[in-house]
Amino acid sequence: MKFVDEVSIRVKAGDGGNGCMSFRREKFIENGGPNGGDGGDGGSVYMVADDNLNTLVDYRYTRHFEAERGSNGGSTDCTGRKGEDLVLRVPVGTTVIDSSTQEVIGDLTKAGQRLMVVQGGWHGLGNTRFKSSTNRAPRQTTPGKPGEQRDLKLEMKVLADVGLLGLPNAGKSTFIRSVSAAKPKVADYPFTTLVPNLGVVSVDRWKSFVIADIPGLIEGASDGAGLGIRFLKHLARTRLLLHLVDMAPLDGSDPADAAEVIVNELVKFSPALSDRDRWLVLNKCDTVLEEEHDAIKQAIVERLNWTGPVYVISAIAKQGTERLGHDIMRYLEDRADRLANDPAYAEELAELDQRIEDEARAQLQALDDKRALRRSGVKSVHDMGDDDWDDDFEDDEDGPEIIYVRE
Repeated sequence: MKFVDEVSIRVKAGDGGNGCMSFRREKFIENGGPNGGDGGDGGSVYMVADDNLNTLVDYRYTRHFEAERGSNGGSTDCTGRKGEDLVLRVPVGTTVIDSSTQEVIGDLTKAGQRLMVVQGGWHGLGNTRFKSSTNRAPRQTTPGKPGEQRDLKLEMKVLADVGLLGLPNAGKSTFIRSVSAAKPKVADYPFTTLVPNLGVVSVDRWKSFVIADIPGLIEGASDGAGLGIRFLKHLARTRLLLHLVDMAPLDGSDPADAAEVIVNELVKFSPALSDRDRWLVLNKCDTVLEEEHDAIKQAIVERLNWTGPVYVISAIAKQGTERLGHDIMRYLEDRADRLANDPAYAEELAELDQRIEDEARAQLQALDDKRALRRSGVKSVHDMGDDDWDDDFEDDEDGPEIIYVRE
């Protein structure tokens, strides 16, 4: 199944049914009064979080959704039938955004959570509603109100306790295969994961946590190099980040340089996300002589000015992974206890989470705007070179007006 984590759709609620104008006409009843019924309300459109879904591919090719219109009113005071509500199922972790205003309509983070995105139109009134002592044969009716319409952007972020961060071939997929039952592709040649993978790590019989492996970053990812930084949004809701570093890169590069590249790209994407609790995990220690471990570790720690936890493991040989899993489980339990008992800590984390969400959304919106400019053939100011500017404005008086868009 194709992994799709962003889509744009248009939803429209059903229009309300029109009111009916009718008069009672029966044998032996000479002057029957008005008996036109009201129309039915239009159907609304709801989003429901479904934990059986893990992608938005259902909305990739079908982009327009419309709820049922309410039926018109009938004679003999018959009210029109209400239009059926339209329920759109999305994965848990989906954020619903109004494309025109960038307003966050809702965040579906729990299975079964229901969100109304557009409301159905109100029903029209039949002429019965307008009868009075002075208006015994009313001919007024009202039409149904149109249903709301919106262009929506759906963004899915995987929900995981722990997120893996690192360059391609740092061993993230091997690590998640080693500690969980997930089976992302691994091989003995360099390549990168293309879509996020989730795995459940069982520490004890009744204790487990979810770990997310996202596609690797490369230098310049914040400028669109490689797969870019779009997948970094999937780390926005994690509780802990594991920064995996290859201790012996195949290209012979310095592991400290590789670690610094990831930190720089993370800060460019979201300074708040770089403040999330992060552990340094030095992987592939089995490919390096044991007496060299401390030197490599010290070089990386000094380059990053690192003060947090550091682990030296070999994911493929399962060396050090069990201890790391138990420490992660203990950290998550302590974090949960502190959230429950320390309101100040809970408020601080809530503020950090909101900052991460805001910065990630702003970064993704900037990428979308830049992509839209490229499609339209208009360059942004930052993408323009010296040849794009013309100092001789006199020759352009009869030409088309060119507007340069600033980001």
